[in-house]
Amino acid sequence: MAVVKRDFPTLDGCAAAIAGAIGETLGHAIDRRGEAVLALSGGRTPRHVLPLLAEQRLDWSKVTVTLVDERWVDPSHPDSNEKLVRGFLLTGAARAARFVPLKTKAATPEQGIDEAEANLDKLSWPMEAIFLGLGEDGHIASLFPGEGAWEEAAGRCVAVPASDSRLARISLSARALLDCRRIYLLFAGANKGKAFAAALRPGPIRDHPLRLVLGQEKVPVFVYATD
Repeated sequence: MAVVKRDFPTLDGCAAAIAGAIGETLGHAIDRRGEAVLALSGGRTPRHVLPLLAEQRLDWSKVTVTLVDERWVDPSHPDSNEKLVRGFLLTGAARAARFVPLKTKAATPEQGIDEAEANLDKLSWPMEAIFLGLGEDGHIASLFPGEGAWEEAAGRCVAVPASDSRLARISLSARALLDCRRIYLLFAGANKGKAFAAALRPGPIRDHPLRLVLGQEKVPVFVYATD
């Protein structure tokens, strides 16, 4: 399945375009099926996109929002993706959307994964859309190159242990990331552009997780990029 890529001169223009596209996708899903499920990434660029998405004219009461991944921290923590989504998206009319977190009250993601799985199982699958970011090392969600057995995970999420450079996390699995109708990817900067180009080249998915998305033929992928 072809990857559709659009390049923009500014991040603001890129953010406006992807917010509009996601909003249109959600609106069509509500018209056809009466509901829409959207999974969101955290990070810096979503801070530009989510306020614009919140302004889309939708029946937000029919939208369910969850996360692509989450750091295992309290929802009030500055690094919490839940905090980001609540502060930047779930405002105004979009406050009516239902939010399903990945983080539970368990002490670790390993201990909380069963509850997270149960919460995800209650969603309407396939999800309508997933909004992904991209790491300079090619990681998506919290699926990191060369780590763990996330490719073989049978469930909808995987526990990601802490390392010297990052907090413990929970992430949608490879299976869950592809259980959707559309994937939207946004990245900004030359280094991430190089990571995207590398993912287009043949090679093991484990070495470059973005290949999971770009190399499959099930779900259309829409890429929005800016320098």
